[in-house]
Amino acid sequence: MAESATTRPSSLINTIYGGFVRPCGGWVSIADLITLMAELDVDAPAVRSAIARLKKRGTLVGERRTGTGYRLSPAMGPVFDEGDRRIFGNLDPARLEDGWVVAVFSVPESERAHRHQLRSRLTWLGFGKVSPGVWVAPGRLLDGTRATLERVGLSDYVHLFAGDYAAFADLPAAVSAWWDFPAIEEQYAAFTARYGPMAESLRAAEEAEPDRAFRDYVPMLTEWRRLPYLDPGLPTELLPDDWNAVEARRVFTELHERLAQPSLRHVQKVTGLIETGTESGTGTESETDTGA
Repeated sequence: MAESATTRPSSLINTIYGGFVRPCGGWVSIADLITLMAELDVDAPAVRSAIARLKKRGTLVGERRTGTGYRLSPAMGPVFDEGDRRIFGNLDPARLEDGWVVAVFSVPESERAHRHQLRSRLTWLGFGKVSPGVWVAPGRLLDGTRATLERVGLSDYVHLFAGDYAAFADLPAAVSAWWDFPAIEEQYAAFTARYGPMAESLRAAEEAEPDRAFRDYVPMLTEWRRLPYLDPGLPTELLPDDWNAVEARRVFTELHERLAQPSLRHVQKVTGLIETGTESGTGTESETDTGA
């Protein structure tokens, strides 16, 4: 397959670990991982190269059992847990009455690298920029924002406030300036165009064959898992009437419900792993692709 940000080997491996390996104990042999990745048209050298990069980032740790394999680093547990909440949690828009979280920060010039990290992190968390040092997001993102900024060592530079919008601008117009709506809608439109026909074709089919489900589900989930971080889930009252996230979310939900369990059965058949119940969730999060 042509490599893109969502189909590069490291992204696909993150999805496999988050969606299937983690609920089955967190470890998989390199031989089985290569077998699974081959089904996604990724060859063994590309898998080994991606594994080396993920080890360097601290995402994976080598561990020998019946053979050589890798497990998720303990430090990645909170990252993947937060990914589960964002990707598979409440997909409905935020409510206007729930208010806002405001991040106010000032970073000394001598630490400007942290300023860039903080701006990137707030963007990834779903914040819109009101001004260079003032960013805003729906109030329901407060707890996740606090936990993430503490985890990545940026909390000393930020003040977080929770409250309501009082005055003076027209709020829908202001929100459209704080977030890049066209860019968000472009991503949703691309997802729907690619996977909407798949959802439609599966409606009339029997339960998906596990191997085929895996080949369809992993690239779909890999592409989708970026979108909850581009779109903070703004209240409906503040969005354009034809906001295309609604259709994209419907397509994702339908495919996830149809393909996730057959895909898991396929991974278990290939690897011999079983669900342990010790590592919950089936999601991954985009920051694992950025080396965070």
